[in-house]
Parts: sequence; structure tokens; C-alpha cells
Amino acid sequence: MALSQTARIRAVFFLHAISSGGLYSRLPSIQRDLGLDFGTLGLVLSGLTAGSILTFFFVSRLIEGFGPRRVLTATIPFMGLGTALIAAMPSGPALFAYLIFYGVLYSLPNAAMNIEADRVEAAAGRRVMNSCHGLWSIGYLLATLLGTLAVALQLPPLWHFGLLAIPLLGIGLWMTLGIDPAPARAHAATQVRRFALPTLAIVLLVAFAIGPNLLEGGLRNWSVIYMRDSFGAPGWVDTLTLPVFLIAQAAGRLRADGWVTRFGPVRTARVLTAIAATGCVLVVFAPHLIVALLGFLLIGVGVCTTYPLTTSAATRLGDRPASQNVAALTLVNQLVQLGAPPLLGAIANHAGIRAVFTVALPFVVASVWLARSLNRHR
Repeated sequence: MALSQTARIRAVFFLHAISSGGLYSRLPSIQRDLGLDFGTLGLVLSGLTAGSILTFFFVSRLIEGFGPRRVLTATIPFMGLGTALIAAMPSGPALFAYLIFYGVLYSLPNAAMNIEADRVEAAAGRRVMNSCHGLWSIGYLLATLLGTLAVALQLPPLWHFGLLAIPLLGIGLWMTLGIDPAPARAHAATQVRRFALPTLAIVLLVAFAIGPNLLEGGLRNWSVIYMRDSFGAPGWVDTLTLPVFLIAQAAGRLRADGWVTRFGPVRTARVLTAIAATGCVLVVFAPHLIVALLGFLLIGVGVCTTYPLTTSAATRLGDRPASQNVAALTLVNQLVQLGAPPLLGAIANHAGIRAVFTVALPFVVASVWLARSLNRHR
């Protein structure tokens, strides 16, 4: 059965997530096998961010020179193997060095698939970016659940990732080789610059995304600890926060293309960001774990369009090639995210775990107004 180009690019998003999303569920096993303490593990994992930032220096020229399909074909099928090799590293320093490479392997297709999704969206004349990211969320959720199952079966990380990498290699080649590249968007630039520095429009998009991104990052890193320390619930209840968030995020993204088409990106972003702020308030003041889980669910819905809409807005600016704007957007986002985890950790140590979400709240409220930057054009 022939697949449409929209179906193929959605499948690429799913494959990207399921190839890499199980890593964090197996970090405790990898940490134990390598004998790393928490501080050393944090430093080792910074190699992933370093690789992502390094990608910024060449990703635009690579995509413009070879096209998104070739970049996707050279990376997506092999991401499962790349993840498996993480579990094969013999020491902390070796893992740090390898994670720099893996950060590049992760970020290259991430940029290319967003560029191709935008081109498919323009060619089709309808929104598809949010649903693509919805499939990414579903893939991430499935990868997390597979990781939980592998832990329950006491399957070593190398076997877990290795067995998954075999079918992903074949499926990835099938999906990427069948992509018929859509034409690039028109832009005003006369040449592709070597380094895509952020413009004012990109900075404003990042400013809009800071609040939701802080909230999502705080949820991913601290929500289980928040549940444990706030309510003393059974351990399995504490771990429900991430699945609740991911299910809500995926459901919102799968519906969001229709919302954006009907109401426009600014109104959609404002309503959803207000929902995220409401969820944050529930989490901060939750008297019971049910209220907290409802707050995490609202956060999942509320932040579901932040990344897709900012990426889509960056590709539509038209001042230069879309790949340059996506690269610049990714760079600034990565730099912000580089400093956020230690800052939130210090806040949690001094003011309590709920303060992590309290700090994010003013930024989320500000994002309601900053959503106007989603409609900027050249």
C-alpha cells in the first residue's frame, strides 16, 4: 500500500521518538553498570546537549546542500543502533564522548524532519506540523513503556536497545527512501550563511516558548519527586505523572492542526498557554494527588503546541532559508535549556519541590502575551 508524503513524514517523527525515547527509562541501569554518582552522571549527560549545540554550526548548510530526505535517510534508520551503543560504553568518559556524537545524530534529523514537515504543510495547503509532533509524543510514550517493560523483565539495556534497533533499521529505510521531497519555501535571502545567528524574530519566539518549556522541563525532571515528597503515595502512583503528561500532550497535538486552522496560531497558543498556567497553579497548591495529576494533565494539553508552533513560525518568517531559522531557534532553546536544570535544582533544594513549578508560573503567564510573536513575517 502506497503511503502519502504526509503519512511518511509523520512516521519519521514517530521513528525518531521511539528510537531515542527509551534512553531515560534505562539511565538508572546504565548508571549502576558504570558506577557513576549523580553528579558525574549529570556531567556525562551534558555531552548530549553539547552535541546538539555543535550541530547548529553546520545543520543549515547540510540541509540546504543535500536536502532533508538525504539527511533523514542517513540518520533516522540508524538512530536505534546509535541508542544501543550508549549501553555499550565501558566508562563515564567514553559515554560523555559518545553522547556528543549521539547529540549530533539526534539533532540532525530533528531539524530535517521539521523542515520537511513544513514543506509538506505548504505543499498540501493544510496544517500538519502539530500532528507530526503528536506522533512524536506517541512514539516517546511507547518507548517509555517499552523501557518500563524491559526493566520489569530484567533485560539489560544493550539487549533492550539492540533488539529494538533491528526492526527500526528496516522500517526507517523504507519510510525515508520513499519520501518525495517537497519544494522549499520562498525566502528573501540571497545566500546561505555559514552560521545562522538568531534574529529579533527568533528571540521573540524563544521568549514566548521559555515559560512552557520551563514548565515541561520541570515536569519531566521533577514531577515524580514532587509526587513522592508531597503525598507519600505508592511508588507506582508517583510514576504516573509522565504518562499522564505524554498522553495529554499527544492528544492535544493530534487535534491542534484543526484548532490552528480554525482560530489561528496566536489565539490557539494563548488559550492553550492559559490552560498550562491553570495546570501549574493546581500543581503548586494541590492538596491531594488527584488534583496534582489533573494539573499535570492540563499542563500536557497546554504546552502541546509550543514547540510545533514556534518551529512552524520560524520556517514561515521568510527572511532567509527555513533551515537557518530552525537552526537558530534550536540553538537559543538549547542554550536556555542548558542552564535551566541546575537552576531549578538549586531552587528545589532551597525552597522546596513545589517552588520549581511556582518559578515557572510568571513565565507561562507572560507567554500568553508573547504569543503575538507567532504571527511575525518578514
